[in-house]
Amino acid sequence: MSKIEARLAELGITLPEAAAPVASYVPAVEASNMLFISGQISFSDSGLIKGTLGDTMTLEDGQAAARACGLMLIAQIKKALGNLDRVQRIIKLGGFVACTPAFFDQPKVINGASDLMMQVFGESGKHARAAVGVPSLPLGAAVEIDAIIAVQ
Repeated sequence: MSKIEARLAELGITLPEAAAPVASYVPAVEASNMLFISGQISFSDSGLIKGTLGDTMTLEDGQAAARACGLMLIAQIKKALGNLDRVQRIIKLGGFVACTPAFFDQPKVINGASDLMMQVFGESGKHARAAVGVPSLPLGAAVEIDAIIAVQ
């Protein structure tokens, strides 16, 4: 068992199966010691987490949706690399939050994924980030997050 998989077990986290793309793209591209993960939408065990922050969803709901995106990002990383110990650093997360024009807590929503990366990868999980509000996301998802990872 890899060091990171042991950490996941210690945290009581089971990764979901890496989702197949919903359009014409690949989930991950590795190039020049970097791994680029396509945007992952908010799936949970009970299906797609849909909604709009500031309307049908609370901040806590949004954070749970972002955490679900983070879990899917890690699942995609594992599928692409075969071993999570190859992750050198989470470089950047790009977060998109479906929200009303009056909702301004996008950074707090994306903390759901950011906090997960730091819990799982420790210091290597600290990253740069964007948190952007949008009127809608694919399939009605509440949150979508992509990632750039340095790998060895």
